[in-house]
Amino acid sequence: MQKRRRHFIAAAMGGCMLGAMLAGLPVAHADSFPSRPIKFVVPFGPGSGTDTSARYFARQLQDLTGQPVVVENRPGANGFIAVKNVLSAPADGYTVFIGSNSTLAVNAALFKQLPYDPVADFAPLTMMMRSPAMLAVKPQAPYADLKGLIAYAKANPGKADFGAGSAGYQLMGELLNDAAGIQVVHVPFKGAAEAITAVASGTVDYTFAEVTAVQELAKDGRVKAVAVASDKRVSTSPDVPTATEAGLPGFEAYTWVGAMVSAKTPPAETAKLAELFTKISKMDETRGFYERLGATPMTGGPDQMRTFQKNEIALWKRIVTKAQVPQQ
Repeated sequence: MQKRRRHFIAAAMGGCMLGAMLAGLPVAHADSFPSRPIKFVVPFGPGSGTDTSARYFARQLQDLTGQPVVVENRPGANGFIAVKNVLSAPADGYTVFIGSNSTLAVNAALFKQLPYDPVADFAPLTMMMRSPAMLAVKPQAPYADLKGLIAYAKANPGKADFGAGSAGYQLMGELLNDAAGIQVVHVPFKGAAEAITAVASGTVDYTFAEVTAVQELAKDGRVKAVAVASDKRVSTSPDVPTATEAGLPGFEAYTWVGAMVSAKTPPAETAKLAELFTKISKMDETRGFYERLGATPMTGGPDQMRTFQKNEIALWKRIVTKAQVPQQ
């Protein structure tokens, strides 16, 4: 009996010692997240507004966490390639989708059947920025302003064309067609950078693109910036009129960027990332960064982003119906 008691006490003491030893070991949980490199997946090529935002947030997140943050560009197929890459990766918080109005809202309106659900398949982290689209025309165009473009398109129905680097820019072009009462052919490109390059070379007549992409080429005379689709002029291009000032009252169109992870990501890791992203979005440095690009930082957390996203989807669905844009 005493012998059994000695064995029991020894086993109990051994268990306590083992517990104490394990308590001293690092445990993988949300408090230690992130503990290894993070990957940002971008559905467009380098130089796009989405890519610029991704690289800025990557630097800031790396500084906050001490972990490397890699930006991976996966352009093409209307963002489907990038989305598949994110949703097929382990849902552990180490793969973040840096999406845009195209991939997270417009696709839901433009495609009859998407290979993903932009709401159900993703958990929002935060909004990052919003920027008005700028309308650029080819340098050798026979018109120098928006009124001239519209007059040319009306006089030559079906002959003028516009390049679009994403589904979002395509619907902006269709919205212009509807608002101005013109018929213009849509030419798709893999990204905004390709579309604006095509305008500069004269391959297509015009395109909508980020303010930064247009104004840099406009300074060199490679394209003409004829209007910005916002309610006020942007500080970085004060000479470019709003669409209303240029002759198309009330015409506004914005691009936006936000961060999401797979909806299967554990809540603790999602919440930690959301906290970090929101912190970056509220930094004075972030505001200055975006203001220099003619954009506006957006600071809403997960709930605000989800509401914003759903409202955007409803908006673009109304535009697709109103402009009678064929669904793909």
